This record gives sequence, C-alpha cells and structure tokens, in this order.
Amino acid sequence: MMLQFPDPVKLKTKKLVFEEAYAARDSATLEQMKELSSKRRVIEESINESSSITKAIEREISGGLTSHIQQGLRRLEGYLPLLENFICYTDLISSNGLMLRWTSNLKIRWTSALSSSSSFFNLRGPKFFQIDNLRFELGMTLFLYGAILRERALEALPADLVQSATFFREAAGVYHHLANEVLPSLQHALPAERPPEAVSSVSTIMSLICLAEAQAVTIRKAEEKGIAISVLAKLHQGVTQLLDEADVISRECRDISSRFVEFILSCKAIHELRSQKYLAESVKIAGQVGVAVGVLRLALINIKKKMPGEESWKSVFRKEIYNVSEMLRKFEHENEFVWHEKIASGDELPLPQGKKIVSIIPYNRQKWESVPVFKI
Repeated sequence: MMLQFPDPVKLKTKKLVFEEAYAARDSATLEQMKELSSKRRVIEESINESSSITKAIEREISGGLTSHIQQGLRRLEGYLPLLENFICYTDLISSNGLMLRWTSNLKIRWTSALSSSSSFFNLRGPKFFQIDNLRFELGMTLFLYGAILRERALEALPADLVQSATFFREAAGVYHHLANEVLPSLQHALPAERPPEAVSSVSTIMSLICLAEAQAVTIRKAEEKGIAISVLAKLHQGVTQLLDEADVISRECRDISSRFVEFILSCKAIHELRSQKYLAESVKIAGQVGVAVGVLRLALINIKKKMPGEESWKSVFRKEIYNVSEMLRKFEHENEFVWHEKIASGDELPLPQGKKIVSIIPYNRQKWESVPVFKI
C-alpha cells in the first residue's frame, strides 16, 4: 500500500483573456489568442469547480473519456502547445515596454497547494499569487500537468502496474523539465512572496518523489514475478535513497508545508522498514537467524519513532509494524527453541544497500507553429 498525497493537484487560478491584454496586428493572431483563452478557460472551470458542463457533454468533448483525471490531462494537452508557442515568440520581444505592460494586464494568478500557508484559508478564500511573467503561467500549468499525471498513475495502479509506473515516470519527466528548462529563467523575476511551485528546487523534489513512487510500483511487479528477496531489499532501499535526496533538498526550501515534508519522511520510513524486512528474511535464509532478529528489532525501534500525524498514513504504518512484529516473533521463537544464536546488534548488523532501477521519461513538447504579430 502506498501513502496518498493528492495535495499537488489542488491548485486554483483566475481567469485569463489573452486577446484583451495583448493587441494583435492581424486576424490570425487574434484568433490564436482567442483559442488560447478558450483552452485556458476550460482548465480554469475544471480546477476551480465552476464548470456548468454536464458529465455527458464533457465526455463527448473529451472523445469519450469517462475518467475525470484523463479529461483533465486532455484539457492541458490541448492548452500547453498553444501556450508554449505563444511564449516562444513573445520571448523575442519580452523586454519591450508595451509587452511588459500587456503581460501585467493579463494578471496571472495562481494559488499554492504546497505553501506553508495553503492550509490556512482566510474568510476570503485561498491566497492567490500574482506574477507578471508568462513563464509563471507555463510553470504552474506544467506543475498541474505533472500532478494530474501522478494522479493518473494512482488511478491505473489497481489494474496495470506497468502502466502506473510509466505514468509516474512521465510525471517525473515533466517536473525534471520544469526544474531544468522552464523555471530557472523565472527565478530572477520572482518576488519575495511566491508559491513554492514556482521554485526550481520544489520541482526537483516532485521529480524525485514520482521516481520513488515509480520504483515502488515496479517492486510490486517484481514481487509478483518472484524476484529474489535480497533484490527486493535493495529496491526498497533504492526508494529510500530517492526520498532521502528529496528530503535533503526540502530542508533548503522555505515556505513549504509541513504536511509535504511529513509525506516525504513517512514514505522514506515505510520503505526503509520494508527493505529491512526483506533483508532480515534473506539473512535468515542464509542461516543467520540472530542477525535477522537484530535487523527486525532495530527496524521496529526506528519506525515507531516516525509515526505520522495523518490518520490514513498511520493505518499503513500500523499494518506494516504488525507484519514485521509477527515476523520478529516467529524468528525469535525459532531461535529460542532451535538455533540459540546470539542476537546481533550495532556494528554486527549488515548495512543496507540500495538499487535504483527507474528513470524519468523526458517531457516531449508538442510543437504548434504559428507566429503571433503584435501592434508594437
């Protein structure tokens, strides 16, 4: 069982009307901006839960897709190529005074799902951050796209482990693209008060989380195939290593929610325990029962110190702790009556070894060539 953390997808935004902010020189540019606004509007209405379209009509518009998550991906995949094309050409004249004013008139506003203040809504609702830069719009849209891909991975999980892992890897690729290609050029324009989603290092953290989740799903497939227990121990430790990288980066990030940090640490703790469980099983098979008992005892001491506050996460912890406790009880009983081995501790215990086997699927920009012309 995986810990659930749907927060990244909980973004809100305000309406954008491109053709009202920018002055087009020709009808083709005007139509292009109207289409951009139209594609953006269906995303706004969906994430703001303000759409008046019925489910039947929505299904028809999205080509028969019944999944709300798949419909969301389809909407974003219709908007992103248009937006990226628009930015590609506006970047060439971005320093022009008129362009700066027009972009400011657009009033690009998004909430944050990962900010330390995001859970404290005031009477007027969630806080919106306004940053007058089209790359802020692209960054937040891509962040949302990665978050919905991650939800799609969880949706596919019960039926198809390979497809689920693929979606997690695609999400990791989106966040990697964000962290390395999109957000670095935005950093100089960010005000002191900005959403964590607009910071490169937060996208790096999300990429690592998605890779860790992809490997966790891959482990389930490996378990089904009967892969060696010693290999499973290394794969779980590999998940722990990916999450440890995310944890280290998160310590340098300001204004991120404590719930986000707790999710990273809790996932790390769970996979560390699972790794130790498989390690204990493998050394017992090798005839080292005293070492196996020592590994399990230490693992239980460590996991009990890391119990999360979230109730749904606690239930996963309790189940894992119960399973490991039962294994320990069985091993101790067997050692007491059969093997009589000394219980290993401290430096006598084997050091965990990790193995990372998943990689990102690079984000593939869909090119849409149309040159906008403005009255400059």
